[in-house]
Order: sequence, then structure tokens, then C-alpha cells
Amino acid sequence: PIALERADGHALVVNSKVLELAGIDSDTPDPQGGFIEKDSKGQPTGLLVDLAMSLASDLFPSLTRENDKEAFLQGIKRNVKLGWTQIHIPGGTFQDISVLEEIKNENNLLQRIYFMVSDGQPADRLLDEGPIIDPDNFLTVRSIKMYADGALGSRGAALLDTYSDYDGKGVFIFLEEQTKPRLDKALKQGIQIGTHAIGDHGNRVVLDWYEEAFNKAKEINNSFKPPRWRIEHSQNITPQDQKRFKDLGVIPSMQPSHAIGDLHFAIDRLGLERINNAYVWRDLINQGLIIAGGTDAPVEIGDPRIEFYAAVARKDTNGFYAEGWNLDQRLTRYEALKMFTIWPAIASFQENVKGTIEVGKLADFSIFNMDLMTIPEDQILVANNILTVVDGQIVYRQ
Repeated sequence: PIALERADGHALVVNSKVLELAGIDSDTPDPQGGFIEKDSKGQPTGLLVDLAMSLASDLFPSLTRENDKEAFLQGIKRNVKLGWTQIHIPGGTFQDISVLEEIKNENNLLQRIYFMVSDGQPADRLLDEGPIIDPDNFLTVRSIKMYADGALGSRGAALLDTYSDYDGKGVFIFLEEQTKPRLDKALKQGIQIGTHAIGDHGNRVVLDWYEEAFNKAKEINNSFKPPRWRIEHSQNITPQDQKRFKDLGVIPSMQPSHAIGDLHFAIDRLGLERINNAYVWRDLINQGLIIAGGTDAPVEIGDPRIEFYAAVARKDTNGFYAEGWNLDQRLTRYEALKMFTIWPAIASFQENVKGTIEVGKLADFSIFNMDLMTIPEDQILVANNILTVVDGQIVYRQ
């Protein structure tokens, strides 16, 4: 039995032995939120997209707590070496939180973590128990990660019209009857929502449901303010929905490296007309929005140099870009810097203690051996972080 997971976690390729063990055949229906690819004869090809992956997941050996702890420790060391002083973890369990608390108690949590629990049971527990606000600002849990749709590469992102290279419109993962009550309860509990949405239809539905929840809350509370809810990725957004981000106070949480990783297939999926609504950093900022920058690691490499470069160059690491790639969406270096400092701090309710280097704030910063703000564009990728300081302590020195 062989199973190969796509880098973004939204598709799985399995061989015929796994199909046999999982009982997947020509008569197996598509589950809600996913699909089984079938050939012209109606036989499964072995490609399972989004929630169809769960049909085979019970066959996989489980990781132990020790495996998880070692993975966290290795990831933390790599992150501070690269220069990250804090990360936002978009989805996980209370066991993950327990492991991170153990690492913190052992003084090995070398960076700050803003943790978003996964939808489902972890979300329900957080909604019942309320946010976990760390007075030391090292491990904060006050957000829920939901999934609206799949990914563009695996053709699971929910589109308003069919794919340009596939006869389908993608899939919706979350269910209205489960999601809307959680949104209402989150507003009452002061818990942030961050919803994965890639396709233009996926983004529209998330905005619709957010708006409905906000309107209900306004009926109860006249002093209601936008709760800094986020849409993770915000990749393909129609112009009218781009404006709704601003009107509703929704924060786009975006990863510039997607304009590198998706460069070689996105135009095939969307076509030249719809690609104008994809990865629209400039259009969103011009409307007065902030963008919480991220990496989407381990889907992407997770390197701040690549993210900074992608934001200002909008080309792959070899300097290549395709026709219709809209270089007018590039950001200035100052905007790219804010995308990875003060704007994520605002998106995690921490702008009063971090996000800028100034008296009275937490001493978290990184020092590179070249000035990313002035060096030639192609040199950004070869600059090195030489010192990382978190809470006034050196956590990495080259």
C-alpha cells in the first residue's frame, strides 16, 4: 500500500492496494466536501481530493506524542534560525497545545506562537472554555481555523464558474448547519475565526456568512466593532468581494510565495481573465486593508526571504513570470515589511506589545547580514539571518 499526499494537504494519491483496503471502487459515492477522481470507465484512478482523503486515512499509522514533540522542537529551531520570532499556527488540537505548553515549561519554546484550533471538536471545546491568553505572550489560543473549500492546484477550490482546464467547480468543505452556530458563538466568546478560502466562490460564501453573523451581533450590541476575523489565503476574489473585505473589516491573511508556487499552474486553472482577481495584494492594500503575511509552511518552504522577495518581485526564484501574472500587484518593500511585522501583530490582537521595535514593546527582532530594504532584488534570497532575539534573549546566533 502506497499513499502520497499533496504538499498542500488537499489531495492524496493512492495505489490499487490502498483502494482495495479502503473499499473504494466504482460504486463509492463522493463524500461531502471532496471527490474521488474516476476515469472514463467510472473506475477510481487513485486520486482522492479533500475530504475524500478520509476514506483511506484510517489505514495510516498514527504518530505518537513523542513524534509530535520532536517535530515541534525541530520546527521551532528551524524557524528561529530563519529569523521568525513568532508564528501563527492555522489549525491544531488541544494535544498540540499540551505539547507546546510542555515545551514552554521546559524553556524550549524559543519563539512566540499564536495558535488556531481546528474546526470540529477542538473548536467546540474552545468555544465552551473560552480563549487562552498567555500573560507572557508566548502561547496564545483565541482563534478557530475553518475550511471553506479546497486548493487550486488539486482543483478543489470552489469557483463561481468551471475551471478552465477541468469540468468542475471545486468543492465546499464546511457545512452551513454546523458552521453558522459556531460563528455566532465565537462572536459572543470573543474568539477569532480564520477561514481557509481559495476560490472566488469560497471567498464569497465566507464573506456572506461572516456578514450574517456580524449583523446578528449588531442587533444585540449597538457598539459592535469588527472582530478582526480573517480569511486565510484570500487567493481569488472578485472586485465586488474585494470591497466587502474593507466594508466588513475582514483581514486577508495571505502568503506571497503562493505567487511563486502557483505561478506554473494557476493560469491554466483560471484562465487569463480570472487570473486578474488572484493574489491581489496591491488592490486590497489600496482599499486601506492590512494583509497578515504568512508562509503556508509546510505547503511552501517557510523562509522569510522568499516571502519578502515574492511580495516585492512577484516572480519565481529564477526571476521568471508568466503572461498575465499582473506585476502591478507587487508591493513596496515597506509594505512587505509591514506584512510580516505590524500587520500580523494587528491580526493577532498584539499590536500594543509587538510588531514594531520601540520602547515599551517586547524585544523581538532579527538581524540580517544585508539590508533587505535597499539591496538589489535578487540578493534578497541570499541574505542571511545572523541573530534572532525573542523576549530580549538570543535564541539563535549564526
